[in-house]
Amino acid sequence: MKKYFLLLVLSSFLTMTYAQKTTEQRLQEIEDRLALKALVDEFSVLADRKDIVNQMLLFTEDAKVESVNNGQAIVLSGKKQIGDAFEGFLSLFEVVYHINGQQTITITGDKATGIAYCSVSLIGVQNGKRMKNDMGVIYNDEYVKIKGKWLIANRKSNFTWRNSQLLSE
Repeated sequence: MKKYFLLLVLSSFLTMTYAQKTTEQRLQEIEDRLALKALVDEFSVLADRKDIVNQMLLFTEDAKVESVNNGQAIVLSGKKQIGDAFEGFLSLFEVVYHINGQQTITITGDKATGIAYCSVSLIGVQNGKRMKNDMGVIYNDEYVKIKGKWLIANRKSNFTWRNSQLLSE
């Protein structure tokens, strides 16, 4: 009986603690969620523009990006290596187009994790033919808030499917 009572008291305390969030704390959480969504969207918009310089401002200095495609992983460390790889890859395409979808976020103070879904279209010349590559990607992110601004600390990009088609000239 004592164990049951203790469990009931502990459960009530945890419930009250959550319910006692101040309006300011709740507003901060809403602001953080909106900022994290904007961060993911800004990453995609800058990729579409091939604006690598500004895209790198969205990462921490020691960020890591892991891209997984067909079971093969490439790990990039630091803004310089990430930026060089992004610039080299995006230069292969005339058109880069991201459409972001659902995103889930867990915030713990100045750190957060998130999962975001994205559809990417890449149009470029491959083997002398103009091709369109559509891909589905799931981003598993770790974020950190530095001086009031959310940044990407780690990103694992899982390219889950791909469809290629020849475009007419």
